[in-house]
Amino acid sequence: MLDDDGKSSSSAVRSLARGLAILRYVNKMGEVRPGEIAKALDVPRPTVYRLLETLEELGYVAFSATSSNVRVTRLAAALGDGHALTSEICEAAGPLFAEYSSRLVWPLDLSVYNNAAMIIQETTHGRSPLSIDRGMTGVRLPVLRTSAGRAYLSFCPDQERDLILDHIRRLEDPEDLPFLEARWLNRLIGETRARGIAIRDAGEFRPQTASIAAPVLLDGDLLGCVSLIWIRSAMDSARALEEFGDPLLEIAGKMGEALSG
Repeated sequence: MLDDDGKSSSSAVRSLARGLAILRYVNKMGEVRPGEIAKALDVPRPTVYRLLETLEELGYVAFSATSSNVRVTRLAAALGDGHALTSEICEAAGPLFAEYSSRLVWPLDLSVYNNAAMIIQETTHGRSPLSIDRGMTGVRLPVLRTSAGRAYLSFCPDQERDLILDHIRRLEDPEDLPFLEARWLNRLIGETRARGIAIRDAGEFRPQTASIAAPVLLDGDLLGCVSLIWIRSAMDSARALEEFGDPLLEIAGKMGEALSG
């Protein structure tokens, strides 16, 4: 028996089953490369690409604008609360990063908080001529020693901040200890809130680079952070804030506006 497209019913059912399996797997993983899907589900890679293209046409998945990863979209939110919101943030980041990357030149990152780390979801490291890093998508960043983590700590609710700090203390990473002192934390949070932007410029985490970060907010809720990274020897943080602070805040603000639309 043939369906309306001339395929056998069994073939159509098999394609549907594979498509749903792929959709569930992408939703479970949050973001994943097609080759990883093929390996995990034991489905030929060309078939995975074909089904992903169909799912993308239907609006259920989206390929990253800055990497080969694929994610679910808001249409797939009914599959569970998993990573749908992160996918929406990434969808908003793609065109904004493309718009601003040539203007800012220095690389941009979008990161979200997860399990005592900031996870890079989108980045322009691969397209920036001034980046000294590559393949940054999915990299876990320490909270206390990065501008993204400091921005997140400064703008998240007090109760969430306490839980994050307790988690970091339990991990007992010696590199975090100097940044857990109450006086330093209070000063960091106060200064970051006053500026609207967090700073990393003392050689912590990656000694060759420095960065600034702004929060992405939706109706007052913190969703993630956008960072700009530069080589420390090229300029100091005062100049970086003067030249790039306002554009960074623009990007973060436009992301929030895109999600509220």
